[in-house]
Amino acid sequence: MSGHSKWSTIKRKKGAADAKRGKIFTKLIKEITVAARIGGGDPGLNPRLRSAIAGAKSDNMPKENIERAIKKGLGELEGAVYDEITYEGYGPGGVAVLVDCMTDNKNRTVADIRHFFAKSGGNLGESGCVSWMFDKKGSLLVDKSAVSEDKLLDVVLDAGAEDVVEEENEFQVITLPDDFATVLDVLESESIPLIESSISMIPKNVVEITDEKVAKQVLTLLEKLEDHEDVQNVHANFDIPDEIMEGM
Repeated sequence: MSGHSKWSTIKRKKGAADAKRGKIFTKLIKEITVAARIGGGDPGLNPRLRSAIAGAKSDNMPKENIERAIKKGLGELEGAVYDEITYEGYGPGGVAVLVDCMTDNKNRTVADIRHFFAKSGGNLGESGCVSWMFDKKGSLLVDKSAVSEDKLLDVVLDAGAEDVVEEENEFQVITLPDDFATVLDVLESESIPLIESSISMIPKNVVEITDEKVAKQVLTLLEKLEDHEDVQNVHANFDIPDEIMEGM
């Protein structure tokens, strides 16, 4: 996947049919609230908030929901206070997994996450046990039908992007976290629509899963983690060949 998260691609391909909109909105609202609390309510000065709002709009979240989440983050409205924490561990087949959570009850969350890992045959590890296998990068996905590769390269490389990776149906623009907002600005100014944009953890290397049983175990673990109300994002360093995916 040339550094792209295979899990992100799989989620998008199956998510249209499986998505539970209420849970998606809950995750988005948490991200907007925390982003506003940490960096302020002006998306022009808060790249994380701006990215969160862009994600909410792409999922058709009503404007009033977005505004309410920002006000909660700024303390203008009452709401739960969430702590951010990332859990690390190994899944089936030795796949490294990072689980980004926002929770108002750490004891509940860690117990649930540990249970999911154990049930899958994996194990929850200590902080730092797998995070070294990932790089924190800005990731912006552009549909191939929206822009030519030459134009995209001209636009984003001049703005400071590190690389543009061609995938099956999209281009992935990779940036350093500090350059993410600048590249996002340029894409918006050029009216180039985004599939999604985020600061993400991109694996340095991937573990290829060629056993269908192990592949199913990996995907089951990641689906259970993603479905948990306290989990915001899941990152993993696996690749499943297309022929195995088709067989599943």
